[in-house]
Amino acid sequence: MGEIFWAFLRLGLMSFGGPVAHIGYFRAEFVARRGWLDEAEFAQALALAQFLPGPASSQMGFAIGWRRGGPLGALAAFAGFTAPSAGLMAAAGLWAAQATPTGAVAGALAGLKLVALAVVAQALVGMARSLCPDAPRRAAAVLVAGALVLWPFAGAQIGAIALCAGMGALWLRPGAEAAGGALSLRGARWVAGGLLLLALGLALIPFARPYLGAGALVFGGGHVVLPLLREALGGAIAEGVFLSGYGLAQAMPGPLFTFASYLGAVQGGLWGAAIATLAIFVPGFALYALVAPLWARIGARAGARGAVAGANAAVVGVLGAAFFGQILPEAFLSPGHGALAAALTALAFATRLPPLALVVMGAGGGAAFL
Repeated sequence: MGEIFWAFLRLGLMSFGGPVAHIGYFRAEFVARRGWLDEAEFAQALALAQFLPGPASSQMGFAIGWRRGGPLGALAAFAGFTAPSAGLMAAAGLWAAQATPTGAVAGALAGLKLVALAVVAQALVGMARSLCPDAPRRAAAVLVAGALVLWPFAGAQIGAIALCAGMGALWLRPGAEAAGGALSLRGARWVAGGLLLLALGLALIPFARPYLGAGALVFGGGHVVLPLLREALGGAIAEGVFLSGYGLAQAMPGPLFTFASYLGAVQGGLWGAAIATLAIFVPGFALYALVAPLWARIGARAGARGAVAGANAAVVGVLGAAFFGQILPEAFLSPGHGALAAALTALAFATRLPPLALVVMGAGGGAAFL
């Protein structure tokens, strides 16, 4: 277990760039360098992670650790990959809950909100290109975005995703590239049962429910967790504190889902951070363990692929609604806010700067000018 933990801890300390970059790091480390699994096995694990809701890169790490060391290996992989960013985000949340920022600190936090604007705009465009490649899916995304901006009711996001998934199952017929062979994960049935029981136990804690719901519904990448958590938490966390934490999350290595560690710490201290972190990851891992033995049959069905394609189009619309309804208004607070937002967004699209560089520039620009 030690070998697995330290391998993933190293990646948890250096894996900047989001889920797509994480997949590249995993392939280089565990296929090319260590030989823990071959290319075909890696492709099968990735196909299933992309098919299911949840944090795709963390699900991949969970599967790789499991293949190497069984269920305890999966736990070691999760702990190693998640601990660095979860610890840093929880510490930031503790500070945000107790401090009243003024002066340059307040300006830096305002800059972080604008980093979130630039990063989400970039994610929105990238996801639209990859997840909405044809007219029906582009239309679905636009309709979902418009509906959620006009009618931001509780549960509307879930309903939109479910509706588009159903329509996709009936009418969309994407290619079979997601299909793959069965994954031989030892004890999958027992692990799935244990994780589902843990999820049910967490569901008895009201504090954990928003994080469980978000973790179970996130298709399309970690950025979609932003609107889901914003709706689920309602007014429990101030908008400024929420967006500042999201901007800070861009500077962290490892999974973006550790944004939940920050929010949990703001709400409930270290205990809240631990519960929120566990709750947002457990549903995705439970689904992975549950579906893995059935993947060969499920992934090959056109209806299943169509449902996923429809759901993915809907989450582009969900993210679009969050961008235009919740994030973009930050750019219109003052001419300085607008100028910094435009500069950061231009840099995000026109250069290959890593997210950490955008965070540094956004915080520095905010401290100096806002």
